[in-house]
Amino acid sequence: MARKTYAELEAEVRARYPSGQTPGGVSVEDIVQLKLQNTYDTHLDIARDMAGVMRADMAAYDADASKFTQSLGCWSGFHAQQMIKSVKRLRGTTKGTYVYLSGWMVAGLRNTWGHLPDQSMHEKTAVADLIEEIYVSLRQADEVALNDLFKVLKSAATEQARAEAIAAIDGFESHVVPIIADIDAGFGNEHATYLLAKELIKAGACCLQIENQVSDAKQCGHQDGKVTVPREDFIEKLRACRLAFEELGVDDGVIVARTDSLGAGLTQKVPVSAAPGDLASQYIKWLDTEAITEANPMRDGELALYQGGAFVKPKRLPNGLFPFRKGSGRARVIEDCIASLKEGGADLLWIETDTPNVDEIAGMVAEIRKEVPNAKLTYNNSPSFNWTLNLRKQVRAQWIAEGKIEATDYPDDNALMKPDFDATELGLEADARLARFQTDISARAGVFHNLITLPTFHLTAKSMDELSRGYFGADKMLAYVKTVQREEIRRGISAVKHQHEVGSDLGDTFKEMVSGERALKAGGHANTMNQFAAE
Repeated sequence: MARKTYAELEAEVRARYPSGQTPGGVSVEDIVQLKLQNTYDTHLDIARDMAGVMRADMAAYDADASKFTQSLGCWSGFHAQQMIKSVKRLRGTTKGTYVYLSGWMVAGLRNTWGHLPDQSMHEKTAVADLIEEIYVSLRQADEVALNDLFKVLKSAATEQARAEAIAAIDGFESHVVPIIADIDAGFGNEHATYLLAKELIKAGACCLQIENQVSDAKQCGHQDGKVTVPREDFIEKLRACRLAFEELGVDDGVIVARTDSLGAGLTQKVPVSAAPGDLASQYIKWLDTEAITEANPMRDGELALYQGGAFVKPKRLPNGLFPFRKGSGRARVIEDCIASLKEGGADLLWIETDTPNVDEIAGMVAEIRKEVPNAKLTYNNSPSFNWTLNLRKQVRAQWIAEGKIEATDYPDDNALMKPDFDATELGLEADARLARFQTDISARAGVFHNLITLPTFHLTAKSMDELSRGYFGADKMLAYVKTVQREEIRRGISAVKHQHEVGSDLGDTFKEMVSGERALKAGGHANTMNQFAAE
């Protein structure tokens, strides 16, 4: 969404108030400032705008696979705000950076029922609430930053300085970026999915990620016991998400279709096949079946399927679930993805894997692209993987196969994780592959978006442990100063001025707008934040 320039807004407001102020004494300049600081009117406007950003990024990736995008999972608005501020300091732009909203972290950290596993047990409104919170935080970052720019404008002593200040205001890049929002398995049937999708979109989500598990049996993608739904059922939920986008005028809304079939060995329902080769028959053919014989006859209450010219019995567990044939996960993933793209209108795919292996993912994507040439993925660089151990094992196996090392040179078990191997040739090679993992997977496996689902969960735990060990141990205040404040100052992290970070200067500016010299401001000489003024 193109924002109006300072000059355009000033001309509009001054046309209404030629004297330079409203009848109540509010100045034109102050009105212009507040209009510019309000970078978006509604969060639905954000969804519409950010959908366009994602579409442009997807087109750029199609032309050049090095232009992949990234995000980190954030469980609060403050986490998201600080991530985006850090990216702006590092790159000077937020382009290619998104926020991932993890259903796992909503369940674990952001619901009113306590810490819960990733099983869709939390109240679904918590997902929309977190999207809303993140965008409130990102918009406040805009307000704070623009207020600082307007301070420079107000203090400009020359026309040249004033022109430069206005140029900085007009060139300001918003902290608002796309959110990829996890809607789990839809929290119910297709109508429930549609209703929740609308709430997430109205909160600002331009992209919804939905998985092909059964809603009432949903598990974390990296746990056992996953149960998938027939493809027709999943396609109906994809359509529900699309209808929600269309109804709300988010015409470019993005849908990520996630398949858990690689690790999901069960289905709750045997779909009805209406014709050979249809989606139902493709799904059914992978069921684990057994022959009907005199020794294994049909019994009351059992189900029979006609396959390959004969009746067979699908195996059934005591809980009524039907298992798939072992080893069929990869083939089911490929079929899931093709159906989601061609029949369900999904824009991106998500293949949940059990290890981080570029070759494995690239192989599946190559099969999918035979049917859908521009298929693109969102990939979960998950903390559920032991990245160090996995990459070291991959290097070890490759080097043994190439004859570069002997099998006895390095252990083949968890001992390979030991710090003793950090500085070895194998350890350094594994780290080098980690550093280029996202680049490799984007170039070779069609990964448009790389994310880490739960980094702020683990970072918060680690950071609190680090500070607590020192503060409650021998270092006391040194622990805080050394591990937190000194690093904030030296890295230029704006949160070191915590009063300013949460809008204290915004409050002072507004008081000046309405009270003038009578304004009681917090930013005077006695404000301890002045100790950081030179930083």
